[in-house]
Amino acid sequence: MQSLSITSFLLLFCVLNTGSCENNDDLKNREAEFALALYQKLAEHDNRTNLVISPASISFSLGLLQFGAQGNTFGQLKHALGYSTHDENVQNFLHAAYKEGINSNQGAIVHLACALFVQAGVQLSPQFIQHAAWWANNTIQQTNFSDPNRTEAQIKEWIAQSTGETSCLSLDTIESPLSQIAVVSTMDFRSTWQRTFTFTHTQALSFTTADGITLKVPTMYLRAEVNYGEFLMGCLDQISVVELPYLEEMVSMFVVLPSNRRTSLARIETYLSAQTFFLWSSTLRRTGMDIFLPRFNIQNHLDLKTILPAFGITDMFDQTEANFKGISEQGGLYISEVIHKAKIEVTEDGTRASGMTAMVLLKRSRAPVFKADRPFNFILRQARTGSILFIGRLTNPTQ
Repeated sequence: MQSLSITSFLLLFCVLNTGSCENNDDLKNREAEFALALYQKLAEHDNRTNLVISPASISFSLGLLQFGAQGNTFGQLKHALGYSTHDENVQNFLHAAYKEGINSNQGAIVHLACALFVQAGVQLSPQFIQHAAWWANNTIQQTNFSDPNRTEAQIKEWIAQSTGETSCLSLDTIESPLSQIAVVSTMDFRSTWQRTFTFTHTQALSFTTADGITLKVPTMYLRAEVNYGEFLMGCLDQISVVELPYLEEMVSMFVVLPSNRRTSLARIETYLSAQTFFLWSSTLRRTGMDIFLPRFNIQNHLDLKTILPAFGITDMFDQTEANFKGISEQGGLYISEVIHKAKIEVTEDGTRASGMTAMVLLKRSRAPVFKADRPFNFILRQARTGSILFIGRLTNPTQ
């Protein structure tokens, strides 16, 4: 069977200095717009490397911070996300989206969790504690930031309990004479395809990287009816989009491939927007196809502190301008670090690739072919809520 597991971590390290109503379609569009804009900003830095992020995990934690932000700090978060978590309609919609899980007995899990690690002696607002518990199934744990090794171990233990992943984290900034609060958010997605790839059909096929290097990589094969479409982008660039649903079709992976081999993926990424993605996903048509998709495994450790200011989020990083009095009346709370860690792995369940060799000669067919043998984007979207759980690109399956 084909299995996919993804885990994402978002850590916001906060240092305590001692001195309208929205409709659901609007919210879906604003969430998608933030997700795709965030990805574009990160993708601009190096457009030839593999990349994966979890926009849902990031907006999840920024939404939690809105409950404790006030003044201009709150205004910046609201403007960047496009909504206020103080709006009851927003709360109900997003809470339902974040809480939606798939029965693990059916072979699929979507799970978001959040915890606050608080320096002993810091008094949190009872109202914020209530919001945090409701918003994020939040747990509050006391810790001692003057013992950074112990704090790091405590956070790693919570991540392991939440996701089953052993995380390698570098928490350099927690060693400080100042009191601190850490907000840790995790997302875990595990599922099997609705139509599974068969391991006996996996074979070594060519993949041309963003640098023009041709590699032989394990490539999976599936013949099935899927949702498929071809679209013209700006400057008449053409793309192919295929939707590969997971079990129960509650989450799907959209694979976006430039149709012309000479068109760079970086060029296509400049056109990504909520409007274009909605157009693709709503106009795909059922098509019988031969699908070739490489196995891949990507993990990234990203510093979002350099990216979020591009969305107007600046005050929360400034010791004098940050206003998080809704979290603690002691004041002086600001964000010192924003670290995002995400991982995606696509591989057949139970496969031991090093232990066996499979080479299958596939019969020619008249069916259209979707062959991801060059860099492509992937977007994992929750069907009911429209939430973009993960977005990324594969430029080299061997990295």
